[in-house]
Amino acid sequence: MKRISFRKLLPWLATLAVLSAVVYFIKFRPLPVEMHTVALGEVRGEVMGTGVLQPHVQTTISPRIQERLVEVLVDQGDTVRSGQLLARLDDGELQRQVDVAQAALASARATEERVRVDEVRAAAVERQARESHERTTKLAGAKITSASDFDKSIEQLRIAESGRELALAATTEAQQQVITAEKTLAHQRERLGFAQILSPYDGLIIRRDRDTGGVVVPGSSLMQLISTKEIWISAWVDETASAGLAVGQPARVVFRSEPGKQYPGEVARLGRETDRETREFLVDVGVHELPPNWTVGQRAEAFIETGKKSSALTVPPRFLAWRGGKPGVFAVENGRARWRGAKLGLRGREEVEVLEGLSAGTVVCRPRDKKSLLADGQRVAGP
Repeated sequence: MKRISFRKLLPWLATLAVLSAVVYFIKFRPLPVEMHTVALGEVRGEVMGTGVLQPHVQTTISPRIQERLVEVLVDQGDTVRSGQLLARLDDGELQRQVDVAQAALASARATEERVRVDEVRAAAVERQARESHERTTKLAGAKITSASDFDKSIEQLRIAESGRELALAATTEAQQQVITAEKTLAHQRERLGFAQILSPYDGLIIRRDRDTGGVVVPGSSLMQLISTKEIWISAWVDETASAGLAVGQPARVVFRSEPGKQYPGEVARLGRETDRETREFLVDVGVHELPPNWTVGQRAEAFIETGKKSSALTVPPRFLAWRGGKPGVFAVENGRARWRGAKLGLRGREEVEVLEGLSAGTVVCRPRDKKSLLADGQRVAGP
């Protein structure tokens, strides 16, 4: 059997040694990690929801009558006051109807005055007929006058009483006609007022829908008005956060147009229906201050404060790891990462409270490379 010399094996052995060293280095070299020392600090529990900016009160300004639009006095972006004139309709025909109603009322009042005079005259005639009848009755009792004169006095009294009743009926009818004319005039004046379209409250015009010259009909939109007193973010929040939310809780709002700035607010209203698909519900967060340039419908994130502690053991959320659905961290012990389960408390954007599992001074770590995974007992190296 031919023997292989050591000199010929040497290159192969050197290559094998290098490969073994590379494999050992790759497999057993310390994993580069980012480290953080657990310490006591302030933590604010927050629940985050994404939503859009929208007003609590929004109104479609529309006419109540069909008429030609002759003037629009405001445009989108204008601030208006309650009772301010926003637009005018052609009121020529309406004014003529008011004039006709005024003339009808004047005629009704004149008729009422005339029938009142007739009523006074009829009352005087009745009084005279009654007095004459009473004298005739006395004379008839003394057998001074004839029976025919007595009958004639009775007939005249009855005629006078009928005339009085007729005059009273005419007066009542004239009074009703006056009332009808007054109501007709009030109605026509009210319709004339419909030609002036006024703002129902203080607010902001966010959209103008019509220009002058066209005929508008009841219900058609002239413009959109919102109240700036109550503007909020209608944010969708996960249903698991519902137990910790309440009206009046402070919040901060971050608009996507200004991601580096926060605006104060508070919870104004909690929704009572959860979306069956996303398992989220609406929370309306009132905004106390708005950006210089804002638009209805713009997106924002609302961070609702559910609690605050000034001296709590905290760790940044990015250092948390999960095993079997349970939270924990990788603590650094003698150059190796050791898994530790943790019980969490308040959860904020920057810090998470740790109730159990860690102590102050513990160093936790996470891989610098997001694609890398830590294993219990793995060697790690910091910066």
